[in-house]
Amino acid sequence: MAAPTAYAARIPAYSLIATDLDGTLLRGDDTVSGRSRAALARVAAAGARHLVVTGRPAPRVRALLADLGGTGLAVCGQGAQLYDVGADRLLWSVTLDRELAEIALGKIEAEVGQVYAAVDQDGTDGLTLTEPGYRMPHPTLPAVRVGRRRDLWGEPISKVLLRHPGLGDDELAGVARAVVGSLATVTMSGPGTVELQPCGVTKATGLALAAEHLGLGPEDTLAFGDMPNDIPMFDWAARGVAMADAHPALKAVADEVTLSNEDDGVAVVLERLYGEAECVAQYAPKTLSMEP
Repeated sequence: MAAPTAYAARIPAYSLIATDLDGTLLRGDDTVSGRSRAALARVAAAGARHLVVTGRPAPRVRALLADLGGTGLAVCGQGAQLYDVGADRLLWSVTLDRELAEIALGKIEAEVGQVYAAVDQDGTDGLTLTEPGYRMPHPTLPAVRVGRRRDLWGEPISKVLLRHPGLGDDELAGVARAVVGSLATVTMSGPGTVELQPCGVTKATGLALAAEHLGLGPEDTLAFGDMPNDIPMFDWAARGVAMADAHPALKAVADEVTLSNEDDGVAVVLERLYGEAECVAQYAPKTLSMEP
């Protein structure tokens, strides 16, 4: 166990652990492994905070956070919502102007042809609405099908989700960024998930607000993620750790690359930084790749 001890001596423990969910803390079946739960318990025992920072809106994480025993804060909706888990209320939220969202969609479709859209409504009971042709990238997440696109705009929304029948995510996101301009922030949060969110809103803005509530700052923060929407969070935090199968754009800015979500990559790092010898010894350590 000499190597993990030596590494921990070079890199300090952090007071705030910010983790993405899909592709990062969650396994492919939307569960958190026992090993990851134990590692997060070690973090709490050391006096540090765990903060979920996710693209999912608050209603889509309520049950998961309750299962994890969370009672504090969570950053949801790509940074558009700061959610008080214990009180089940939004401390802060920002919505995407629906007229601007329609204009942005029109500009994108003028370049690439028809896209299929969905929206996440604002609020702790907001629904995910999908227009005909849109297929949810996470089939376990509930959604309500509407008859026409204009039915998406009936209530305030936090973001728009886009899919194209032929273009890949990187190409669609690139076109959207080129034509949308200041109408919205364009991000990519997972396979089949290109999103429009309020201009200037990112995971970093939400994380910064949550950290301020906790009396902490970027120098206190260790962040984990797997997709380009995590890049602003990595830029803000003192250290960013990408998963083994993360998008190349995130790996390019990461300080470290750990194992995949299926191999408990988050837990591996947390055990090294916070785990006692018996905790680490319970699992055979695996080799990590390090960015220079």
